Amino acid sequence: MIQTVIFDMDGVIVDTELVHRYAYFKQFRELNIEVPEEMYTSFTGLSTRNTFQILKDYFKLEQEVEDLILRKRAIFNDAFDSKEDLALLDGVENLIKDFYQNEMQLIVASSASKETINRVFTRFDLHQYFTHIVSGEDFPKSKPHPAIFLHAASLSIAPKENCIVIEDSANGVKAAKAADIFCVGYNSFHSKDQDLSLADVVINHFDELNFEKVSQY
Repeated sequence: MIQTVIFDMDGVIVDTELVHRYAYFKQFRELNIEVPEEMYTSFTGLSTRNTFQILKDYFKLEQEVEDLILRKRAIFNDAFDSKEDLALLDGVENLIKDFYQNEMQLIVASSASKETINRVFTRFDLHQYFTHIVSGEDFPKSKPHPAIFLHAASLSIAPKENCIVIEDSANGVKAAKAADIFCVGYNSFHSKDQDLSLADVVINHFDELNFEKVSQY
């Protein structure tokens, strides 16, 4: 029986992708580099640190990775705080409350920084539902490496056989399966060109999930 649900955040709980995209591409212009769309799409699910390490190597950037991260985070935070139409994805708040009311443990495991996760969770009052926040910034390798989900599962009240992961990116699904955890792929409108074929189940809307269904996985 499933006892713990591990949520990705971006593209699953909230769509901050447009804010991230704005921040990244504003910074790309500052750096005078042109990042092809295909390359940018491949970064989905990666931490900011790993993204900038790839960009630094590829474009031979002089700036240190830490400085690039701090600049991107500053642009993101300014945009996030001023964006009034940011909302939780349709149906996810009801799903979170349904799991919580049925005493399922909820953990978030996101490639985002702790600062960004806390900004989102504070804005939408989500801390009350989740027992742990796991950030990709604490791991040297990003998804599809399984480290983040293995760590999240280690915080579970149950063995990983009794956990599921909800993910919207190809890298996230690969990470969940590499960690040998049951994975629900969320075919999000906001996550373009993501291959979810390795997921155990694929859904198109959160009304396809509830405590009863998940507890039978």
